[in-house]
Amino acid sequence: MQVIVEKLSPVLVEFQVEIPAERVRDEVDRAMVALQRTARVRGFRPGKAPRNVLTHIYGGRVYADVAQRLVDSTLNKALEDRQVQPLSQPAIAPNELKPEAAFSYKARFEVRPDIENVKWEGFEVKRPKAEASDAAVDAEIERLRLEHATLQAPEPARAAKKGDVVRIAFTLEVADGPKETGGEQEIETEVGSGQVFSEIDGALEGASVDEKKDVAVSFSERHANAELRGKTGTFHITVKDIKERILPAVDDELAKDVGEHADLAALKASLKEKVEKELKQKATDAVAEQLVIELCKANPIPVPPSLVEQQAQMTERELVQNARRQGQRLDVNADLRQRVRLDAELKVRAGLLMAEIAKAKQVKIDEADIEKGYAELAEQTGKNVAKVKAEYRDPKKREMLVGMILEDKILDLIEGAAKVQVDET
Repeated sequence: MQVIVEKLSPVLVEFQVEIPAERVRDEVDRAMVALQRTARVRGFRPGKAPRNVLTHIYGGRVYADVAQRLVDSTLNKALEDRQVQPLSQPAIAPNELKPEAAFSYKARFEVRPDIENVKWEGFEVKRPKAEASDAAVDAEIERLRLEHATLQAPEPARAAKKGDVVRIAFTLEVADGPKETGGEQEIETEVGSGQVFSEIDGALEGASVDEKKDVAVSFSERHANAELRGKTGTFHITVKDIKERILPAVDDELAKDVGEHADLAALKASLKEKVEKELKQKATDAVAEQLVIELCKANPIPVPPSLVEQQAQMTERELVQNARRQGQRLDVNADLRQRVRLDAELKVRAGLLMAEIAKAKQVKIDEADIEKGYAELAEQTGKNVAKVKAEYRDPKKREMLVGMILEDKILDLIEGAAKVQVDET
């Protein structure tokens, strides 16, 4: 077997493989003998049809099967002999197989680029301040007040305003649309929250109980209901009731109601600690993001398109799933896809560079690192460690965990060699 390797680009390789005529002839002979035992040909007893008749009837299929077997059996050996690991499924371009001649084919696939002398030291980055201001603590208290607010009808009665919870009944009439739209329905929505169409939100502000309103709405081309896409409709709305939120006072009672806090001072101290912990994590993430950008700027290596595509698809799925969990629908348009692809290219490039740094610095992951990773995941998800370990018994998930731990170690290494200044702005 003769193999010629051609590097078409830093990330694209082509193997030209030629298999000697003798092996081709042997494979064809074996295939024809096996066919002769089982083939049923009119005019001949089973197993007695002459080879020239079988070749005339089944030759094309037999030669195609033999060609596929030859590719399957030789390509893996060629890759192993030359210690090449494809990143993408090889694209095979076979020549016509003839039973008495050598058979050749081309296999084209993506590979990791050759990377030498990665620059990773001396980057200049800024770390955001991680001090919890009084305003940030006050914002947390307001959030708790909203969570523990009660709803009641305004006294005296008044029109709805932003922040009120309004219950409405509605029917939908669509021009050139479906005749049935579900009949009258009732929902509750907070005015100004964006939970309903903006046109409805605007109409509810200033509306009174029992007031009726007709609101025109244009449905997007990506609306969940295919029958409504690109159409206009009118919501016939009746305001059923209006309730305002009554916020609890900021005092010791609030502190006791929202958790095990002795008084308001204890609650504020707890909230300050929580905010500072979140700010520190955000600062760490911001530094890591800057380091990744600087690493990629300093080492503009080519990246395999298949890896970028895989990363982009994974990121897009995560964005869609996160939106769905929040009860929203993400519009995956061309602009979003472009931004996702640029981010994917950055992540793939950073991953390749970090792998080279890990190899050069002989960074290893041991069981202690994995145990620490389990503990951190348990803290982040609110699950106990045993449950996290059970979830990560799956080899693929464990491999992902090892990859994340390795990435953290490399980022720590890069940060240790960087010039990090606190951003005072």
